[in-house]
Amino acid sequence: MSAGEDPPWTDVSRFPDFLDHLEQQDGATVSGIVDRIDADVDMDGVVYHDRGIRSPGYDATFVPEPEGDRLRPAFSVQLHTVGPRSVWAVFDATLSWDFYLLQAEGIAAIAWVSDEEYNAEEAGMFLSKQDALAAGRFSFGTFIYADEDWREQLELIEGTDTPAFLQRDDGSTLVPTSQDDFYDVVRSTPEEFRTNGGGAPPHLGLLELEVSID
Repeated sequence: MSAGEDPPWTDVSRFPDFLDHLEQQDGATVSGIVDRIDADVDMDGVVYHDRGIRSPGYDATFVPEPEGDRLRPAFSVQLHTVGPRSVWAVFDATLSWDFYLLQAEGIAAIAWVSDEEYNAEEAGMFLSKQDALAAGRFSFGTFIYADEDWREQLELIEGTDTPAFLQRDDGSTLVPTSQDDFYDVVRSTPEEFRTNGGGAPPHLGLLELEVSID
């Protein structure tokens, strides 16, 4: 559940009724959310974070999945990728999700954590979801970058043939050389990602994950 080398978050605030608002608005971008909230957050791009898998993009869109497309209600996150990449994830909306804005000096993020994930992985160490998030303990998020920090993220991915890079537990970054190399490192396949989130346990609520490059 750890987000890796990122510093402890000094400000953690919850978005009330995020999924209800998403349904009413038929979707929301990270940039649109940043524009609407009263927070001092600059944004040139984002990095989608999924259990240590990270891929930079110019924005990301949260979308309620159409009813009837799946056996259960769902929402998705679609990254506006850099170059010919495709990165998106579908989540089980029947879980008890909370969405948060996280802030620290020079960086912000939107993270989402379910009660099921918190109870399974963090309740023994933290008194609340907010305490866990403040310590950087979350599986899914979009980090928000600006200026030189964003340019550094772009440089990691531009000119490579990998769909994403990987954040190790010690905070160092591994940049695979290709899509095949990426899936060798994560010990999975594109098909497994699309059908079960790469073997994600049910309490994470991850139904599908696409991480690819043309």
